[in-house]
Amino acid sequence: MEDVLACIAAGLVGLWGVSHAVPTRSVVAGFGEISTDNRRVLVQEWLAEAVTMWSFAVLIIVVTAVGGGTATVDWVYRVVAGALLVLAVLTALTGARTGVIWFKICPVLLGSSAALLLAAGLL
Repeated sequence: MEDVLACIAAGLVGLWGVSHAVPTRSVVAGFGEISTDNRRVLVQEWLAEAVTMWSFAVLIIVVTAVGGGTATVDWVYRVVAGALLVLAVLTALTGARTGVIWFKICPVLLGSSAALLLAAGLL
């Protein structure tokens, strides 16, 4: 059961990474006329979160596949869950305070994924 919960969490996080990468161009365009340097930083940060999500998803899948049920796997789940919760709080305090619905969904999705990982580590 813990493998299923972990894989669901990995899938949610991985897909959320895709949802960051796909609209990058339109997100940057939404800022209007900004300097080239600001545009580059915005693209970097937007894609960095996507890469982070993909990395978490791959890490969860790999440790589940090679070491499911071990204490090391449980600690990986806890650490990734902690990082997801930090990102959820950061988003709740920043982007989710805007009118953009996706930013409002983000803390819920990341928090839910963290809860799944914590549950997987307890089973």
